[in-house]
Amino acid sequence: MKIAGRIWVLADEEGKPIHDIDTDQIYHNRYLAITDLEEMGKYALGNLKGWEDFPRKARPGDIIFAGRNFGAGSSRQHAVDCFKALGIAAIVAESFGAIYKRNAINSALPIIEFPGLSLLIEKGEFASGDQVEIDMESGKIANLRSGKEYRAKPASKVQLEILQAGGLFAYGRG
Repeated sequence: MKIAGRIWVLADEEGKPIHDIDTDQIYHNRYLAITDLEEMGKYALGNLKGWEDFPRKARPGDIIFAGRNFGAGSSRQHAVDCFKALGIAAIVAESFGAIYKRNAINSALPIIEFPGLSLLIEKGEFASGDQVEIDMESGKIANLRSGKEYRAKPASKVQLEILQAGGLFAYGRG
């Protein structure tokens, strides 16, 4: 499974990757009563300083790059669904909160763990607006701006099967 798109690097004012982005920063609890998936996208990253306008800028097919422990915190499904509502093609992070990782996989939101990504972001190897190609099976990530290729953790066989089925429930029925 291959994914290509424009990236958004979740970084602070100094250009350093933001770590420990929790589910409340991804999707604030004041919007938990919203159950319409299309509406959820409006609030993605609405509680993350400097990224409140992300839903207005993001386009279907975009890819998020983030630091360590993305999605830490609660088991809030909205924190996955808000990105699906926006059409985000994948999230690449140095690591993910365990519950977030499981929710994303089960919901067929492609996620890639990329140890060392934060250092590469700090060195300028990846910047918002870059175009990348990701091979989920091999873990290869190519930055089309620089022409460089990198290796992230490949998706597991089961993760790929769940993604291809369209989610865990569809996978279970398959």
